[in-house]
Amino acid sequence: MKILVIENHKLFAEGLCTLLKEFDKAIRVVSFTSCESAVAETESDDVDLVLTDYYLTGLSGVPALKALQKRFANTPVIFVSALEDPLRIWQVVDAGAAGFIPKTSSFSVMSAAIKVVLAGGIYLPPSAIKENSSRANSYQSGDSTCCSRLDCLSRRQHEVLMQVVQGKPNKAIAKALDISEHTVKAHISASFKLLGVKNRTEAVYAAAMLNREEPVLTDKVEMF
Repeated sequence: MKILVIENHKLFAEGLCTLLKEFDKAIRVVSFTSCESAVAETESDDVDLVLTDYYLTGLSGVPALKALQKRFANTPVIFVSALEDPLRIWQVVDAGAAGFIPKTSSFSVMSAAIKVVLAGGIYLPPSAIKENSSRANSYQSGDSTCCSRLDCLSRRQHEVLMQVVQGKPNKAIAKALDISEHTVKAHISASFKLLGVKNRTEAVYAAAMLNREEPVLTDKVEMF
């Protein structure tokens, strides 16, 4: 297995590489200090996973993610960062990141997160999940400051849901929105929880009922 680590803090990069090798002795870790160098200097496309900091010299955040996705198509990208702002976390997940691991995480948490992503899932830290739950609970309790259930979806989740309403399968949705199928599955699962539904049929009905009451979303802040 080949993993790219993009981190401009040398001490943390060395520590992360050591942890990864403890995770699996067969892992080959290649480290870079910038997104640009990782894209330009990686000799082959046989990359199984990319771990990158959010803040880098040069391209960082979502622009860095887009560059990595273009260079390493179908390779999951996980952000490993000191940043724990739920808004930023959901922005990169909506853009196609496979996960977000806080730098304060223990080795066991990081190992579990990597296993989730390599199995085709998406890992989110408790802070991001808690933010989602808080907004959903606020809506369900009738808090007048909260938006409607559709408004509680991020822009990308709403786009995926509308594709579901049209009866499209996950593969077609992934192609239409230029995201991976496992990202589609994650957004569908999150949308179902917010809408309080268990399957596509219930989701179609719920979306139809809510759209009768609320205008269709435009460009909302990309947050759960």
